[in-house]
Amino acid sequence: MLSVFKLNQYLKSRARIDRVQVVSTCSSRSMSIRANLQLSMPELPDIVIYIEALEKRIQGCVLERIELDSPFLLRTASPPISSIEGKRVVGLRRLGKRICVGLEEDLWLVLHLMIAGRLHWRANTRPLGRVRMVSRKAKAQLANFQFENGVLSLTEAGTQRRASLHLVEGEAGLRALDPGGRELFQKIKRGRTLRNAGLGEFVDLQTFSTALQSENRTLKRALTDPRLFSGIGNAYSDEILWQARLSPVKLTQKLNDEELERLHLAIRDILVHWVERLREENGDQFPEGVTAFREGMAVHGRYKESCLRCGRKIQRIRYATNETNYCPTCQTGGKLLADRALSRILRDDWPKTAEELG
Repeated sequence: MLSVFKLNQYLKSRARIDRVQVVSTCSSRSMSIRANLQLSMPELPDIVIYIEALEKRIQGCVLERIELDSPFLLRTASPPISSIEGKRVVGLRRLGKRICVGLEEDLWLVLHLMIAGRLHWRANTRPLGRVRMVSRKAKAQLANFQFENGVLSLTEAGTQRRASLHLVEGEAGLRALDPGGRELFQKIKRGRTLRNAGLGEFVDLQTFSTALQSENRTLKRALTDPRLFSGIGNAYSDEILWQARLSPVKLTQKLNDEELERLHLAIRDILVHWVERLREENGDQFPEGVTAFREGMAVHGRYKESCLRCGRKIQRIRYATNETNYCPTCQTGGKLLADRALSRILRDDWPKTAEELG
């Protein structure tokens, strides 16, 4: 039989082992979450910049060959993907967060990058023969599109294959892929140029308010729902709500007229600002390094950093692989919103106000 002393020593040693195992598991899980949080689905500003870069490179060019390296990428069987080889690019457009490449005979390649998909361009690369990447990106490579003047490559980080490619015919095929969200900008020319950094006329306040308040939802979810609004995602919704001084969990039907107007203006200003900024940053280069966390963002990706407006610490709400960032002083009246990753553990010890954080 074990003595009481040895039994206590055994139990203590087991407790230490269990704690190490728990910490190790939590650490691995948190590292995985942090890795996922570094990526974000490209949103309206990112897609606009991608399309403008593609227009400079492939507009009017012949798509000579397509190589698919993943069986999960292509989501349509008819028309066959080989049918567009040898056809010329006649136009590009954005469909929500999708990139649409129009080819002769009214065929459209529709590419959805999802969270980890990214595009890369190599000019004048081996016009004949099979194209292969020789970097670490080769493992993540999903497809190559060989044009007469270069290669457009699609990669996807991680092990999950979420990016998708559809080949559809005509406007009817495009409409079938449209989630139905309202376009915030309409390309209506007034004079020689389009307003709002070339994006066009911004949706009017009445139309915006009607769409926003069609259901009583949190502002964060309403802004990022592709069935309500086209092109806004996790990153820019944080920036918009900070600019408008509104809580991400405030209900849409609780907004007063002044708050609706602030939100309406904030959406326009943030999206236009980031389109202009990304244009300036990329210049004539093809956009690389598309990420959720950009230098110059006010709140998104700035957890525990100082708010640019009031100086208090930026807070977050974490759920699944997403993170919402906000300033409790500027947006929630000093109230801390429950972080699902911690409040379940801390329960009553979870602080209720920013002041309790010290």
